[in-house]
Amino acid sequence: MVAAFLEQIKTATKKSLKAMMKNNYGIVLLISFSLLLLTIGSSIADYTISMKSTQKQLKTQALPLSIDNIYTSIQKHVIEPYLVSSMMANDTFVKDWLMHNEKDVSKITKYLESIKQKNGMLLSFLVSQKSKNYYTQDGIIDTITKENPQNAWYFKFKNQEEASEINLDWNGNITDKLIMFINFKILDDNYNYLGATGVGIQISYIKDMLEMFRDDYKLKVYFVDDNGFVLLSQNHTHNDMKNIQSIKRFKNLKNKILSKTNHILEYETQGVEYLLSTKYIKELNIHLLVEAKLSDFTKEARYNFYLNMAISLLLTLIVSVLIISIIKSYHKKLAYLADHDELTDIPNRRYFSSKFTHFLKLSKRNKQALSLVFVDLDDFKKINDKYGHTIGDMVLSEFTSLIKLSIRETDLCARWGGEEFVISFINADINIAIDLTNKLKERVINSPELNKLLDEPLTISCGVTQSHKEDTLDKIVFRADKAMYEAKNSGKNRIVKI
Repeated sequence: MVAAFLEQIKTATKKSLKAMMKNNYGIVLLISFSLLLLTIGSSIADYTISMKSTQKQLKTQALPLSIDNIYTSIQKHVIEPYLVSSMMANDTFVKDWLMHNEKDVSKITKYLESIKQKNGMLLSFLVSQKSKNYYTQDGIIDTITKENPQNAWYFKFKNQEEASEINLDWNGNITDKLIMFINFKILDDNYNYLGATGVGIQISYIKDMLEMFRDDYKLKVYFVDDNGFVLLSQNHTHNDMKNIQSIKRFKNLKNKILSKTNHILEYETQGVEYLLSTKYIKELNIHLLVEAKLSDFTKEARYNFYLNMAISLLLTLIVSVLIISIIKSYHKKLAYLADHDELTDIPNRRYFSSKFTHFLKLSKRNKQALSLVFVDLDDFKKINDKYGHTIGDMVLSEFTSLIKLSIRETDLCARWGGEEFVISFINADINIAIDLTNKLKERVINSPELNKLLDEPLTISCGVTQSHKEDTLDKIVFRADKAMYEAKNSGKNRIVKI
């Protein structure tokens, strides 16, 4: 009965521990999943907010500000040349020279040279309506004809109502770089058209500015004429000028780009998102485009997102490992405490019963002797009453140490309960068991440590029995217990065999 009851307790305890382990692992998984979900959700939320903020900042600040900066810079560089061109168109010398059949070319050449040098221009020029000669500070460089496409600007300018214009163009006779021309009509006193004059300024500063926007701010800038031709960008020059129709991502936006209304356009090409800000510059009759690839401005946000995700996963893994380690340690300790006596740190009654049942079966199978000893500390209640439970606990601990010294490594001892202990001598008959128990009895009486704790020597009463073929755990425990009580009843401090 006792063995069966103890076996049920053992089984129930193991099931409870397994159930606790499963439940705790479930809790760990739940905590880990919740932590991971929280950190991932937080990272995604931060990433989404950052992306929206970046896009809004591009729309409302970066692109409009960039366009305004470029426009302001162009205006600043145009005002002075504009005034110089206006002065040239109204200069009496220029008008008289044209009306007197352009005699003495050296005079107009010197005049244009002085204008160029004095104002730091790339060139100053004069085109005569009468002779169609194109004069610069270097003399006559061309004769204007309607058949030459490069001269189309002159005839277009002549026929327009405005008295002046600013445009960007190339002139192969002067330089292979883009030039900003500021043209003014020359009219006599009767408002008859005499020709055109003005200055040309090299706008390499614009090219440098565009490259700065590309390299420092990740923005692409384009100057586009009314026909959609890209006059200037960071990557294009006159030699490889193209129409925006040939740029795939601009193809369907041409009408909006070439309108006189400013726009902020959003579009996507091959999975890449773009923002484009447009501005029509009336003074130059060109369209200024500033384009931003959204991914260039969200690199940091994406990097932070992936970094946060990696950190979240790592932290979740670390926390999970720590929790699992703590749970394992906790359950290992619980399992140990379930099998051992906390005070004496030796096996308890439940663990001993389980092990001894196994030893009993092995002894029957191998036909080996197996002995069992029940030990009781004499008058232990009086010790507790006289010295207190603290001293009583110290006595029990010291007595346990003496048991460990008195038995063999193959033997098994346990605290049965209170001041009662049990020892199983493996592969030992009753005579060997009595001999080993006598050694324990003598060590207890003569223990210096116990004698320091107590006023008189501690004695023990022991009951010894050997297993029989028909024995069960209940039977052998009953005999050893009975022998131990006989020892106590017959005067204590003795060993009784049965």
